[in-house]
Parts: sequence; C-alpha cells; structure tokens
Amino acid sequence: MGPKKAAEDVKAPWMLGKFSTHLKVGLVGPPNVGKSTLYNSLSKSHHSEAANYPFCTINPTETRVQVEDPRFDWLVEHRQPKGCQKPFLTIVDIAGLIRGASQGEGLGNAFLSHIKAVDGIIHVMRAFEDADVIHSEDVVNPVADLDMITSELRIKDIADLGGLIAAHCRVKQGAATKSPAHLKAWEEEKASMDKFLAWLESGKDIRNGLSEWTTKDIDFLNEYQLLTAKPAMFAVNLSLNDYKRKKNKFLKPIFDWVQANAAGSLIIPYSGKLEEELQELDAAACAKRGEEEKNEKGEPTISALPKMIKTAFNMVNLIYYFTYGPLEVRSWVIRRGMKAPQAGAVIHTDFEKAFIMAEVMAFDDLKEAGSEAEVKSKGKYRSEGKLYEVKDGDIITFKIGQLTAAKK
Repeated sequence: MGPKKAAEDVKAPWMLGKFSTHLKVGLVGPPNVGKSTLYNSLSKSHHSEAANYPFCTINPTETRVQVEDPRFDWLVEHRQPKGCQKPFLTIVDIAGLIRGASQGEGLGNAFLSHIKAVDGIIHVMRAFEDADVIHSEDVVNPVADLDMITSELRIKDIADLGGLIAAHCRVKQGAATKSPAHLKAWEEEKASMDKFLAWLESGKDIRNGLSEWTTKDIDFLNEYQLLTAKPAMFAVNLSLNDYKRKKNKFLKPIFDWVQANAAGSLIIPYSGKLEEELQELDAAACAKRGEEEKNEKGEPTISALPKMIKTAFNMVNLIYYFTYGPLEVRSWVIRRGMKAPQAGAVIHTDFEKAFIMAEVMAFDDLKEAGSEAEVKSKGKYRSEGKLYEVKDGDIITFKIGQLTAAKK
C-alpha cells in the first residue's frame, strides 16, 4: 500500500485574525475626511470631536453599536420575552494618518499603534469637494488617499517584520542546541517570515495572499498581528446630493482601486451630512426626513449606517446565535468557525466544560413552522455534538452535565 497523502490545508478568510468574540473595528483615513462625524453618527453621540482642522482627534475613542437584524426583531415580537439583548460591535475612532506616519510624521507612530489594536479597518474616504473643509493634501483625491494610507501600513509592517526576523535569528543557535525538532520549527518560521516580507515588499497586503499562505503561515500571521493582515471595507463620504443620486466622479476610480488592491472588500457610500442630521432624530422623524430627500426615482433616502455596521460585523468574521425563551431573547456573538462547546462558553465557561449536546433549530425553520413544537414535528429540530460548527442565526439550547473535579 502506498503512503497516505498528507491532509490538504483547509483555509478560509475567517482563519486570519484573533479567534476572539471581543473584536473591534477602527475608522481609518487621513485628517478631515469625516471619521469623527461618522463615529458620532454610529454611536449616536458627540464623543469624538468633529472639527475643520487636522488632528482634532488624538486619543482613540470607542463605542458599542447595536447590529440591527430583522430575525432578532421577529423572535422578540413572536416570543414577547421579559428582556432582550441585541448583538453589538465595538467601533474605534482613530486619528488621521498623514504621509510619513510610518516614520513618525504627525503623530504617526501612536496612531499606527491604535490601528494595531483593532481587528478590522473601515477606510473612510472623502469624496466631496468643499472649499470650506480643509484637506491634508490640499486636493480631494480619495484614490491618492487610499494609496497613501495602505502604503504607510505596509511600510510599518515591513519594519515590524524586520524586527521580528532579527529577533528570530538571534535564537537560531538555541533552537539548534535543543533538538533537531526545535531547529526544524525555527527554519519553518523563518521561511514563512521571508515569504511574508517578500510579499509586502512587492507592494501587496498580507490579507490578499490567502491563497499563498499555508495553515501554518496563518498561525504565524495571527501571532504577528500585522496591519495589512486585517480585513478592510471602504466607506465613501459623499455630498447629500451625490448620495441621493448614487453618482459621483470619484466612485468609479475608487471601485477600480478596490478591485485591484482589495478584491472582495465592500464599498459603502454614505452622506456624513445626512447621517449627522439623522443621529438627532427618532425613527419617525428619520423616515420623514428620508421622504423629504427622495432620489430621482422617487425613493426615500435612508441611512447607510445599518448596512455599514452589519458589513463591519461580518468583515471581522463575527456571527451570532440566539437563545430564545420567555425570560429573554438574546444574541450571543461568536467567531465564525466556532464549534458548539466553544460557542456555549460565551454564555458560561461551564457550558464548554460540561457540554453534552446542543439542541438546534434554524431561524428560517422556526419562522416557517411558527412554533418550536411544529419544528420538532417536521423533524427539523436537531441534536448536535461537540464537532458541530455553529451557523449564523442558529437558535440553540445547550444541554450540560455536572462538572466533575477533573473538569473544574
């Protein structure tokens, strides 16, 4: 019998990044593109100073924003629980980056460290011209801004990776002295480091090399937490009129840039001016304001923020499942790819330690059947074991046993 083939690497975008449920998304861009205004609109607050001069934000501010989901609303309306809790995402307002930030220009080193502390990036771009609003480069050119920002992030990654390689080389002799296995492990990591460095020096971001990385490479990248490994999306700040008509001279160049440099990343146009108005209004007043700003097709103009929040949530590979009962309907945030015991641990660590099974029904099955009893009668209520990968929107009841001394 011939030798068995080595198991093929199984790779997916959700594998790149911290395997945590406490993830943050940062608003990144040059000064005066509308980051703080967007942050205030997302948080419905005035926590971040929004002013017409560079570096009006220095220290990062963060907030939790709720993720709107019609499935959650249906569950609450259908069950009428005593309490409910929606899923949320943490958003961080990071001060503006300028050319040379990777070498310390402006307040670059501090700001780059703030980006390192988040798990995903929303690139905020100014795509409107207004002589009264200062631009750090004196001309509005969102593609040039993107080139500058991404170049600074790559330069910083190259410098950081160079430091990691130097430190790694210093321990080669120690690894060789320990055992052949330690030396082999050292050589494998060094080969991965060299591969990453060559990729960055060729002008490419780490997250765009998933087809090139092995699962071992991904383990190293998750340890290094390089800036260009973080998932990204693009928020385009338009004038109100351009947002209403969904047209702008900058949108096509931005689209072409994203296709060439961040294929698969989403672009979400919005109007900072409109969102700033809407943040002060209740739902009825927002709807009325949308009717006042109808587009050319007669459609009301609506906020882009719910879509932006949901996209950012998915971008950092977060999903959620529901618990559903008379006392509470709640969304539990987990990382995509988590198995049932680990998903249960976000409720309580005992759920993982004493896991027996997860009783699962899909939201769509419940909505179609109308009740849990009907789901069971149709044979769509499932008992899943430790290897079950929880899906977004699962409705789960965990069964746990008694904790033994060994499990504690």
